[in-house]
Amino acid sequence: MIGLAIAWRAAQRGMKVTLLEREDFGAGTSRVAAGMIAPISEARPTEQPLLRFALASSRAYPEFVAEVAEASGRDPGYLATGTLAVARDRDEAEALERELAMRQSLGLPVRRRLASEARTLEPGLAPALRLALEISDDHAIDPRMLVPALAAAAERAGVELRVGAAAQALSVTGRRVDGVVLAGGERVAAEQVLIAAGVWSGQLRGVPEEAQVPLRPVKGQIMRLHDPAGAGLLTRALRIPGAYIVPRGDGRYVLGATVEERGFDTTVTAGPLFELLRDAIELLPGLSELVLDELIAGLRPTTPDNAPMIGPGALAGLQWATGHYRHGILLAPATAELAVRCLLGEEPPPALSPARFASVAVSC
Repeated sequence: MIGLAIAWRAAQRGMKVTLLEREDFGAGTSRVAAGMIAPISEARPTEQPLLRFALASSRAYPEFVAEVAEASGRDPGYLATGTLAVARDRDEAEALERELAMRQSLGLPVRRRLASEARTLEPGLAPALRLALEISDDHAIDPRMLVPALAAAAERAGVELRVGAAAQALSVTGRRVDGVVLAGGERVAAEQVLIAAGVWSGQLRGVPEEAQVPLRPVKGQIMRLHDPAGAGLLTRALRIPGAYIVPRGDGRYVLGATVEERGFDTTVTAGPLFELLRDAIELLPGLSELVLDELIAGLRPTTPDNAPMIGPGALAGLQWATGHYRHGILLAPATAELAVRCLLGEEPPPALSPARFASVAVSC
């Protein structure tokens, strides 16, 4: 998702772009992502630069997807459905009150809803809820539709898309990156190389130790379900502490997501998924009648401060766009704009620059 968005925007600015993809587009983390566009839901008060970046990206999304649709001739799967955040007990209700205050302080649309009002909005909800927030500007997109649309838009813009081209190492002459060496030995020359390989960004050989960036994988498991009767069980995204349910508008739903420190393990396990399903069914009983289509796990690329790394690295000619943690789909439009400006010579904000980790040991 991130690599395609940057490649497309770079080509639009007149750059000659080659995108190297080791498998197929969206086969990694983007395939697992639910696609919630919700900049406040996981924000922490201390993460103000990231919050501002996320808000800017969220506001850019309607125009971004409209442009993708026009450029590609494909439906990118965007749904302006809104979100209902719900609480089951006093502690969860207090957390929602804090979120309400944050949203109001930022001038964002939000409505406090009593349990009865929430059930009027979403009749499928169970009585076991105490409070809700109706958030009209939290939307969702289907990454499995957006990624191929972006690929088509990029190709039409002149990007050379190379599928099955696994980048193995940087080509470095002196202290400057001048290309990439593929797994088969082919060298692809370039004035600049941008690494947007998600959690695998740190595995490219040829990056000197002092130029590496700190990334670690955080596992997330989700499930996909569908209602044979079609749409109707849930019209908005539903967010509960530790889980979310995202409707696709056609009877399909995504339930996620676990947060697990398991290294590069992507096995699907029963316990965490059981807990997700149990908590979701408690508030949306009709979920228990849906057909289970897929269980899948992915890896989120995470930095020590949970903010992405966008911009030039410690070597001339090297750029990064990785470390988006849980926000990769949300941050794609803003990341693409910032990354292209960096390719053209601008400096990123210090809070997003890879240089902020210059003295941090790399963690894999």
